[in-house]
Amino acid sequence: MDQRAEQFSPRVLAITAGTTVDFPNNDRTFHNVFSLSRVRSFDLGRFAPGRTGSVRFDRPGIVPVFCDIHSHMSAFVLVFSHPFFAVSDDDGQYVIEGVPPGTYSLVAWSELGSAPARRVTVPEGGNVEADFQIGREP
Repeated sequence: MDQRAEQFSPRVLAITAGTTVDFPNNDRTFHNVFSLSRVRSFDLGRFAPGRTGSVRFDRPGIVPVFCDIHSHMSAFVLVFSHPFFAVSDDDGQYVIEGVPPGTYSLVAWSELGSAPARRVTVPEGGNVEADFQIGREP
């Protein structure tokens, strides 16, 4: 998860549990990457441009990430216990590859809100389409 122009990139990173994420500082200023999440709390301390800090994420959940120096910097690491997930593109499109046939609960997450989970059945050798409307809860 790069740090450039006082932003995290990507803003949302989806990974499987057990993955180590690097936080390279490719900016022109110091950064201090941290999270107070119960899923994975960490503080990489202040590090200079050109340096990299790393964190291993062992438990599934959502980990908000911040910079202690730049309060406008934030991102999310979504940690899954399985490999069946995707991050949507700029148009909101997504594809989850390699899902075995079966019936599943499909969930969409956004920092802007939530949508009800959808029950989907993946047929043998087939595709399923599922759209979500994401919005803030009233």
